[in-house]
Amino acid sequence: MTSYLSELRREPATVVAVELRPPRAELESAEGMDAWIDTYHAIRSLTRHDVRVMVTDSAVGAQEENNLRHLINNLGDAVDRQQVIPFLTTKHSLDFCLAYSDQVVQGGFPSLVVLGGDKHVGRTRCLEHAWQLRQLLRQRHPGLELGGWANPIADPVGQVEFLLDPHVSADFYLTQIVSHHQSDRVAAFLDAGRRGGLDMPGVFGVFFYRSANTRTLEMLSQFLPVPVDRLTQEFAAGATPVDVCARTIRALIDLGAKHFYVSNLPARKTAATLTAILDKAGVTATSR
Repeated sequence: MTSYLSELRREPATVVAVELRPPRAELESAEGMDAWIDTYHAIRSLTRHDVRVMVTDSAVGAQEENNLRHLINNLGDAVDRQQVIPFLTTKHSLDFCLAYSDQVVQGGFPSLVVLGGDKHVGRTRCLEHAWQLRQLLRQRHPGLELGGWANPIADPVGQVEFLLDPHVSADFYLTQIVSHHQSDRVAAFLDAGRRGGLDMPGVFGVFFYRSANTRTLEMLSQFLPVPVDRLTQEFAAGATPVDVCARTIRALIDLGAKHFYVSNLPARKTAATLTAILDKAGVTATSR
């Protein structure tokens, strides 16, 4: 099993990962245990299919359980550490963040995604920018693969310039969730990257919209650039959640994107749902 960064750099491979959120910290003990059992089953099922799993960290304000502690204590040797990519946000104390990176290395995880986390909800960031934390972690653990962040919906040239800045201290980057309804923005971002000479591997975020429930889509719009009207029309025309997700992946590949992470898959039948999406999109992935 090669590291995540090595997989991303392979030509012409497409690498697909799944983003999972740990259970919320405020869940009652029995409910929380059931949620963690579902999470463990999902991780084991995905990794048995050679899918990389990203485990988030309170990025949108809701305090989640300590993802790393649970992963180490409960997955044991059943899952190769190279198949799991933990997230760390700056929405903790600096001491916690530094200790967390130590635990990542000691636990045998070769990769760590470091993000700022949403500024408008939850705890205050310990550092203003995620790149500041990545710089500290780079000095502390030079061999750790660090993931950064970009937003293709924002100014494409500015986003590429940020990724090209040596202070970014990232080996690969994830993107904000994008949709096939935003193909023009993704195309502009990819074009800016080619013109700027950006060769850092990028992993594009894709959301599994389970329905066109207006209240849900509007709630998600607080955190993601959700094309509410166009998604509503698409579902009304008969598209299924698998169809919608597959269309985004297919559109991104046609634009020139190579790697993806899929967010919001169901906690049960996670691997089967992912397989249906990739089959519908016509994707042959090295990590699926």
